[in-house]
Amino acid sequence: MTFADPSAPPPSDLIKDGSDASFMQDVIEASKSQPVIVDFWATWCGPCRTLGPLLEKNVRAAGGKVKMVKIDVDANPAFAGQLRVQSIPTVYAFVNGQPVDGFQGAVPESQIKAFIDRLTGGAGANADVEQLLQLGEESLKLQDLGGAAQAFAQVLTLDRANETAIAGMARVYLADGDAEQALQTIAMAPADSKNAAVQAVRAQLSLASKATGPANELAAKVEANPSDHAARFELAQSYAASGDFGEAVNQLLKIIEADREWNEQAARRELLTVFEAAGTMSDVSKDGRRRLSSILFG
Repeated sequence: MTFADPSAPPPSDLIKDGSDASFMQDVIEASKSQPVIVDFWATWCGPCRTLGPLLEKNVRAAGGKVKMVKIDVDANPAFAGQLRVQSIPTVYAFVNGQPVDGFQGAVPESQIKAFIDRLTGGAGANADVEQLLQLGEESLKLQDLGGAAQAFAQVLTLDRANETAIAGMARVYLADGDAEQALQTIAMAPADSKNAAVQAVRAQLSLASKATGPANELAAKVEANPSDHAARFELAQSYAASGDFGEAVNQLLKIIEADREWNEQAARRELLTVFEAAGTMSDVSKDGRRRLSSILFG
């Protein structure tokens, strides 16, 4: 997820009236350069008349770091419907073509300021980054890929070079089976990054590139011939490619236990890559190293 760093636009370009016809250009495309706030309102809505001026005031105060588009839902119902706007005012923030934050109702100005700070990296942004990174991790553990993607995207609105968030987005793509997009995303981190999350993703991508077949077919092959180390090695790679590091470790340790020198210690070398992909301090890696030591020195 990359962002341009344009100079502040003229005041007349910061806030505009939008429509369903112009939504793609004014919001989706524009948000690929800088955050865009969308205010869904209607002429008959009293709270909208309170919220709108406060939003405009704080958007202008941001000095060009964010834009605002106002959408009259009566005249332009299409995108409001797609975004499931059920009451107004409803406000969304778009970054890189996706909604990443929002709220409903005429909230206090302090909340509006905090909302814009999250988008522009203003006061309080560092605390938000840590909370959002934790939320992204928790969402990934629960297989809530949409929630994880939203959390990591919000971090990148606050800190565009945050390597942990970059790695988080790549992990979302990996979990969704899109290794190509994960590869493009992790390439945003420096090539010599020492960030553990970045290194883990790169290790998992390396493992994914080696996978030769679906796990169920390879598992059947191993079950038919448990001494087929080559098939078991491929099975381990398949598990690792899908993110099942625990089972990948199990299969590699079985090879090492049966023949630690097999294929010039290929299983042991692959095991180290799996540990890196899982995270060197993860429970999977800690348990795997303990079991490996037991096999080698027990």
